[in-house]
Amino acid sequence: MSLRLLAVVVIVHLCLQGQEVFAQRNKKNKTVEANSGIRTAVAERIFTEGEKYYILEDYAKSLFYFQQSLEYNADNAATYYKIADIYLKGNKEEDLAHAAQNIELALQLEKKNKYYYQLASRIYLGQHQLSKAAKVLETMLKEVKDTDDNLFELAAIYLQNNQLDEALKTYNRAEAAMGINEISSLQKQRIYATKGKWAEALQEGEKLMQAYPDEERYVMAQAEMFSQQNNFAQAIAITEKFIEAHAEAASSKVLLASLYREAGQEEKSRAYVTQLMDDPAVEINSKVIMLGTYTAVLSQLKNKKPKDEALPTFVLALYQKLKNNYPREADVCLVGGDLFLALEKNEEARAEYARAVRLEANHLEAWQNLLSIEAQSGMADSLIVHCDKALELFPNQAMIYYFSGIGHMQKKHYNEAIQVLEQAKKISSGNKNLMGEIYGMLGDSYNAIHDDAKSDQAYEEALIINPDNEYVLNNYSYFLTLRKSNLEKAEKMSARSLKLQPNNTAFIDTYAWVLYQLGKYKEAKKIILRIFELGKGSAVNFEHYGDILYQLGDVDEAVAQWQKAKSLNGSNEVLNKKISNRKIY
Repeated sequence: MSLRLLAVVVIVHLCLQGQEVFAQRNKKNKTVEANSGIRTAVAERIFTEGEKYYILEDYAKSLFYFQQSLEYNADNAATYYKIADIYLKGNKEEDLAHAAQNIELALQLEKKNKYYYQLASRIYLGQHQLSKAAKVLETMLKEVKDTDDNLFELAAIYLQNNQLDEALKTYNRAEAAMGINEISSLQKQRIYATKGKWAEALQEGEKLMQAYPDEERYVMAQAEMFSQQNNFAQAIAITEKFIEAHAEAASSKVLLASLYREAGQEEKSRAYVTQLMDDPAVEINSKVIMLGTYTAVLSQLKNKKPKDEALPTFVLALYQKLKNNYPREADVCLVGGDLFLALEKNEEARAEYARAVRLEANHLEAWQNLLSIEAQSGMADSLIVHCDKALELFPNQAMIYYFSGIGHMQKKHYNEAIQVLEQAKKISSGNKNLMGEIYGMLGDSYNAIHDDAKSDQAYEEALIINPDNEYVLNNYSYFLTLRKSNLEKAEKMSARSLKLQPNNTAFIDTYAWVLYQLGKYKEAKKIILRIFELGKGSAVNFEHYGDILYQLGDVDEAVAQWQKAKSLNGSNEVLNKKISNRKIY
């Protein structure tokens, strides 16, 4: 065979061999493509199952199917997004970590989906990674068109992270993109105020007022900001101007009355408030608040000099206007009761509170105020009746049981007092001060029925809550002394109560009597004399002083003190016997 023929044979052979290799490779590629299509289809079917359970809020099954879907298609960003969303609902630290891991994978695969960035930001916020939450939103704003509405959320994150300058820049970006708006202007105003940049803060308020000239809130906010700077003239000017153009602007009118008062224009303020009480545009709640403000001022000025003699008359006149205009409003009666309390007219206050509960039976505050006055005034019969009525409406209010206990104790119905106080104890565990009072009263009541063990236990509980409860310290020590039990403890408690209230004659007498029972007669005499140095003295005080003198051997002076006691309480048989026989029994 010639060389030329041999070359032709080799070339033909190589060509045939190449065709065979190409055919095999083409067949393999088609197989791979077919398998890939099958896996993608399977992944989509499994993803659809996951979506079904997600809609049904069966997140455990949904998560299972989404994770299975990734076994067939690991490059599906939507699957990672869904898994991240489910983990975020768990809200545990480890769940948030899984959520972050999956949303980051989603963002690696898909950089143009705003929902992925938004979810990532929420996840980072849940992890308290404020900087990462802000960064991911910044990335979204660069990568995805028409996402400017997220600038507010971004600015809020900067605020939360105390990045005030970044927040300001972001709100400016929002304003540039969407125009002047309430959110950005008000937040910028607050930031400027925080930074002490009042001129800039006021400028933001002015922009809002110019953009929305009929919006009352913006005028009021601006006026209040001027008043914070003690620029009352400007605050008053913009408020008056708005009211001239908006006669129905009730809230601005109320604010203007307050601004007049703050500016020292008291006469003008009072005249304006008087007008507002008859202005139908002003809501009753605003009128009640105005009257309540003056009532608070009355309470604050009660013991101050010189007194504003015209103020009580003015406030009473306001109340009369309010009462005439709204004769059947419980809140009006309530504020009237508060007013009379401030004026120390308890009977008139009680009448107003009673009227309030007649007009609106479910008015708890009125009930509590009514019961408080009756308890302080010793009106036991009325107090018990009103407590029973109130408990029908408010069976879970510990304070009402407490007042009922006071009423029954005042009537010496100790078993009834114990019953309601024990109920009060069960439902007032969240109020330590009230619990302390209840235990103290239970100690007194159990002592009155001679259940010494329960009495002592109640006193001990009261002192655990408040070791400086002077009334419990005094009563507990006194009753221990009467029983001649644990006198050393009684002495310590009595001394403590007297230290807390050094001029309380009852506490002085208790301490003297504890010392007497301990045989410390000279010390007891020194203590009890403090009562008479204060220019006071009851029948019990004189009798106890006589007993102390008797033990010190001064019988004549002891009898003289007993006779003083008799002049104050002649019905004491034991005292009469002491005087007749000149000795202690």
